Amino acid sequence: MRRIHLHEHPDWPRFHWNHEALANLLATVRYRQGRLFGRMEALGFDLRQEAMLRTLTEDVLKTSDIEGETLDPEQVRFSLARHLGIDIGGPGHMDCHVDRNVEGIVRVMFDATSCYHLPLTAERLWDWRALLFPDGDRGSGRIATGSWRDDRTGPMQVVSGPVGRERVHFEAPPAERLDREMERFLEWFNESGEMDGVLRAGLAHLWFVTIHPFDDGNGRIARAIADMALARSEQSPQRFCSMSSQIRKERTDYYKILEATQQGSMDVSVWMYWFLNCLKRAIDGAETTLDAVLDKDRFWQRVAGFPLNERQRDMLTRLLDGFEGKLTTSKWAKLAKCSHDTALRDIRELIEGGILLRNPGGGRSTSYKLADFESPGDAEDDMEAGDPAAQDLAGK
Repeated sequence: MRRIHLHEHPDWPRFHWNHEALANLLATVRYRQGRLFGRMEALGFDLRQEAMLRTLTEDVLKTSDIEGETLDPEQVRFSLARHLGIDIGGPGHMDCHVDRNVEGIVRVMFDATSCYHLPLTAERLWDWRALLFPDGDRGSGRIATGSWRDDRTGPMQVVSGPVGRERVHFEAPPAERLDREMERFLEWFNESGEMDGVLRAGLAHLWFVTIHPFDDGNGRIARAIADMALARSEQSPQRFCSMSSQIRKERTDYYKILEATQQGSMDVSVWMYWFLNCLKRAIDGAETTLDAVLDKDRFWQRVAGFPLNERQRDMLTRLLDGFEGKLTTSKWAKLAKCSHDTALRDIRELIEGGILLRNPGGGRSTSYKLADFESPGDAEDDMEAGDPAAQDLAGK
């Protein structure tokens, strides 16, 4: 016998949960939320901006990754920095081209969090939807903009399995119900009620994905709505923890709990419990971001007296921000837009200054890493060990 979906219950959408069972967990989340915000506020403006840039970069990358879309981290970071008014500088960034899809999700994220105090409207959601899919393509056809889905190709379903033996995980409300469903959802979301803002974020996420008003992009928009509600709960546009990043780590459980909730009753205690715990783990994970920001600040203080040129500063910034792969001389030359000889000279100066170290290995595959400043003799050891950069330049 087919189990009815959440939106098919006679008492839809009268959600309820066990407030008493969630009370201690909610208090813990609220306490950690406040403590994290307080620690970040104590950093000072520049470090706070850096922490926010790191957090939002992760949020944008991971909310797309959850849906199987991989974005260029460099483009995401550049676009976010521009919106935040942060000069990340360097010749490698000045000519950075930002893809329309990257710019679109960044603008959605900024609108949701920086304008959290404004009403959420159908027009605003349609704008978000258009930003997520600037070309309108979804592989099988065009995506409608300025409206909800129309179900012309059949009911909106989430399915898996081979053709003929598909398993329906979820079926959304039919298109003719969407105007009323979204009107009711938006009225609830914008009302000033007594519900705690964190609980509102969890319920908003679930409610929106249950309605599934668009052909595509529902997950990303649901997470943006949750971020908007969390910003309201803190009364601040500053984001220091990434819920999307944590959901990506727990993606399997995320989909399992969503499916189970859709086939359950209007008692959504289990979903709310999972959401609160996921947020708690996201807040705990923000400590890693804080540590990275402080490490970066200490690094620049330690090298403040070293005469860095623009290329060196740019490349060191890339390393501090989590450079993907290994940094080689050829990569340096390409990213810094300079000759191979100039790249070698830049690297040699940093090795002699104890700022860069050579990784194990040699030859053309030689790569470099940031020094930890705890072994001042490492730079000399690299020179004595026959560092190719130093040897090459020594013979010129």
